[in-house]
Amino acid sequence: MTMSMARPLKFNPLHAFAVVILSTSWEYATAFQTQAAQGAIGLPTKSIVRLSNQDKIDAMFGPRVDDGEDEVLFSDTERGGDSWGAPSTEDSHQVKKKKCMTRWGSLNPKVKARIVKEAQERAIRNKKKREPAADKKRRLYMQYKEMEKQSKREKFVIRETPTSSPARISLSSFNPGDSLKGRVISLTNFGAYVDVGSEVDGLLHVSQITRDEFVSHPRQFLSPGMEVDVRVVRVSKELKKLQLTMLPEEILEEENVFNKFDIDEDEDDRIQLDEIEVDDELWGEIRRVTDYGAYVELGAVVRGFLHFMDHPLFGDLNGAKPNEIMAVGDRVRVWVMDVDTTQKRIKLTANRPPGLPGPRREIQWV
Repeated sequence: MTMSMARPLKFNPLHAFAVVILSTSWEYATAFQTQAAQGAIGLPTKSIVRLSNQDKIDAMFGPRVDDGEDEVLFSDTERGGDSWGAPSTEDSHQVKKKKCMTRWGSLNPKVKARIVKEAQERAIRNKKKREPAADKKRRLYMQYKEMEKQSKREKFVIRETPTSSPARISLSSFNPGDSLKGRVISLTNFGAYVDVGSEVDGLLHVSQITRDEFVSHPRQFLSPGMEVDVRVVRVSKELKKLQLTMLPEEILEEENVFNKFDIDEDEDDRIQLDEIEVDDELWGEIRRVTDYGAYVELGAVVRGFLHFMDHPLFGDLNGAKPNEIMAVGDRVRVWVMDVDTTQKRIKLTANRPPGLPGPRREIQWV
């Protein structure tokens, strides 16, 4: 079916013929004019007269202004039938299924495999969401236990010589200050156990790893299997204990690490804890700075701890770290905040307690 798109149309009583022309061929339009002229179709009289005097449709719309070729707006073959308006012989469900099968069949095999894999993973996730709470708890617990076993296997260090071997060195052969090479066997919250070839593993406390920064856990600097250079601090053959350190020589001498265990707490030159009271004023020297404060040597049986928030410069320097306001060797005036005789601890402050009486001022009038 064809029609012309270049004919100018005007609204007039014969507009009904335009509908006929747009939906039928030129022959049907000519027959419609004849029926209208004979009175078979009800139209205005003037229109009938005019139609009876005109034999061509061109006289009604005017001469053609195009090249005489019609533009095809619709083709019968696009509807899938043999004639205009005829439905397709295939069922719509079969056509849809055929299109889907054709699209899936045209996909790349790798794309198909990826789509199938994603669908399977999605199905597994949905199944896990629907599993009972007891089964989910059991499954997660078993997964945790397996991860824990795997972590222990990774941390396991094979010793070159078993601990029960007679080739192990006796503890009586070690003296404080001896330099040794060892391997880290395991890590704990308070330190690391190091194999130095003795009958027992030596303990490297977190306080004996470094002075550059505060060590909250030995895993910050050590790991199982690492080779380390250590020195003997204390050895006890009766207790089967060996204490080690990684601190440099100057710090060991400054802090008197090798001899601090030999201090007699009953000596008269050392202040006993029962002689110290709250708000007592003392002078001391900072021996060690950590991320939380500093340890102060007071001449007592134990060192006092000064928290960095109790330092006078803490409020003046916002965001300052303890090592910026305190340094090893500084002499400070402190006051006792608390004394714990059970755990042998002294808590200090560098700020004068407000309850203490201040200096008295006298004004003399002349």
